[in-house]
Amino acid sequence: MNRTIFAGFVLPAFAAVLVSCSSGAQESHNAADVTFAQGMIPHHRQAVEMSSGVPRHTGNPKVRELAQRIEQAQQPEIDQLAQWLRDWGAEPMDHGSMGQGAMPGMVDTGGLDRLKDAAYDREWLRLMIEHHTGAVEMARTELAQGQDAGAKAMARRIADAQEAEITTMRGLQG
Repeated sequence: MNRTIFAGFVLPAFAAVLVSCSSGAQESHNAADVTFAQGMIPHHRQAVEMSSGVPRHTGNPKVRELAQRIEQAQQPEIDQLAQWLRDWGAEPMDHGSMGQGAMPGMVDTGGLDRLKDAAYDREWLRLMIEHHTGAVEMARTELAQGQDAGAKAMARRIADAQEAEITTMRGLQG
């Protein structure tokens, strides 16, 4: 009788535990998630760098406020993306070895520092629109191909926020 109970109840329960443990051990992320995080970190870093220079070049309060919002939103995302890469055992992308065209929206900011006021605003807005358009493209790729729920949620937030900021920037262009 005891053997029947063991075989009829305990073994199936043990098998169910093993199945649930093994399904939980599956990767919660895939290669698209890693690519998204590896690419978005240097992409966001460029946006933070571009935004941090705004106060030195323009007094336009609308451009300055937008740049501050971009910087404040993207630095925490950089930190989260880097944490995911560590959790996933993946290396960050070497930003120094990439060309400007290596990912969507990376822009050449070489002449930006020589500009001031309205000329700076026009060029910064033009470059940031291009930059944001690339980020939206990267986010949409993550939404279509990614697996990790957190990375996909961030991709949705990035796409929504940056599409709204593109609309704002187009309005500031006049």
